[in-house]
Amino acid sequence: MKYLNIDDKELVPVIKELNTLLADYHIYYQKLRSFHWNVLGKNFFDLHIKFEELYGDARIKIDEIAERILTLGHHPVSNFSDYLKNSSLEEVSAFIPDTEMVEELLSDHKAILKQMKKIIDTAGDAGDEGSIDLIGAYIRELEKASWMLNAWNKNTDDQLKIAKSTRSS
Repeated sequence: MKYLNIDDKELVPVIKELNTLLADYHIYYQKLRSFHWNVLGKNFFDLHIKFEELYGDARIKIDEIAERILTLGHHPVSNFSDYLKNSSLEEVSAFIPDTEMVEELLSDHKAILKQMKKIIDTAGDAGDEGSIDLIGAYIRELEKASWMLNAWNKNTDDQLKIAKSTRSS
């Protein structure tokens, strides 16, 4: 792109990886909505709110990723069938226990973070600082969300025993 001072041929791998991330985020977004609608049990209120927060964030990121692809002079993938083909994430039933929902999301986070790191690498090779900056912020935010979900899913009694044993040492 002339106005970006980046060779268009060098952007092709970045676009490919951004489109994969876009597909991942669409699957993740829909999974979050499904979990939000279908969560049951004693943790309903906490998770219903958290899932809505996460899918609101994912919706914003979907738009930003697509707009980044457009900024780089290409068109984002926009068919759900293509998202299903290109994503490393899998659809799952929402009729699972709440702890399994959280484990599923943590697994998705791991895959999404892996994809984001690919983008950082390919964008670095292309000299695409804008994509590096965008995705770097996403990594930080998703790592924090992962930490919080992981903390929620821990067995409190086990964690307290570990904490007590390390304090008394």
